Amino acid sequence: MAPDSAIVAFGGGTGMSCLLSGLRAHSSRITAIVTVTDNGGSSGRLRKEFDMVPPGDIRNCLVALSDGEPLLTRLMQYRFTESELDGHSFGNLFLTALTRVTGSFDTAVRELNRLLEVRGRVLPATGHKVSLVATHTDGTKSTGEVQVSASGKPIKSVAIRPRVGQAADDVLAAIAEADLIVFGPGSLFTSVVPNLLVPGIAEAVRANDCEKVYVANIMTQPGETDHLDLTGHLDALESHGKDSFLTGVVRNVGEIPDDVRDRYQLGGATLVVGDDQVLVERGLRVVTGDFVDRSSWEVSGSSVIRHHAERLADALVKSFLRECDAESSRDHTGARGR
Repeated sequence: MAPDSAIVAFGGGTGMSCLLSGLRAHSSRITAIVTVTDNGGSSGRLRKEFDMVPPGDIRNCLVALSDGEPLLTRLMQYRFTESELDGHSFGNLFLTALTRVTGSFDTAVRELNRLLEVRGRVLPATGHKVSLVATHTDGTKSTGEVQVSASGKPIKSVAIRPRVGQAADDVLAAIAEADLIVFGPGSLFTSVVPNLLVPGIAEAVRANDCEKVYVANIMTQPGETDHLDLTGHLDALESHGKDSFLTGVVRNVGEIPDDVRDRYQLGGATLVVGDDQVLVERGLRVVTGDFVDRSSWEVSGSSVIRHHAERLADALVKSFLRECDAESSRDHTGARGR
């Protein structure tokens, strides 16, 4: 890998912040482009009460890439549990106040990048308040991230409303200059796909001939990707990008204990399964490995299935940045050529 390669990551939620916390060890030229359609929790309340872009996913990504004072990053994640502030994080409130002070959410985010000494940049896909609208396979529609997931209906396509103008210049420039573009991990229709719906973004992605990689979720998401296999995830992503633009896939083959998997299945989540040969025939480089983070299982007892940030980032960098040594990449990840 060339020193400080430019990496662009698309997503939102915990999957995105996990990926960024691993990638930060490899480059200071990371640009996280974050979905801004969340309408639940603290973000949803602030979105409604202050008529603003929801700040939560942006906040998490800023913290993941921050090189600033550790106490400040802890403060950004502090969540109140009492009074009218119950459920709000300080970081969400701070971004809300900064939006008022600077006059726009776009400006507030860019200023907070500076204040937190972010390694790279965190940018909203759009600085406008938008809602996610899903069209289901039965022809009905759901509006809002929470409502889309709660509908329990298979999703045919998603759109953002109202329509917005071209993505910001620095968003498009980051995509054009990227040496690697990563999609996911994260909620397919509510975190990853919406980025491609902002005018100019999909076109910029297609115009860059760098590697474009999808990090497959380990489990399906109830109410959003029920029974959807890996090929279905790829089809959904590329159909919203208006072309077959992906060049690679990273997927987990690490074992998950039966009791953990059974508990997820009771909640409606199943393993995202894929056929490597089908993916290769599609023209994709397939990288597999044990990407399950088990580090907190014994401590917390929660057994939440998440990607291991460092192993995932290592696999992406060693396998898909063109300057890497191909032989060491195969040894590390089991990658299969296109």
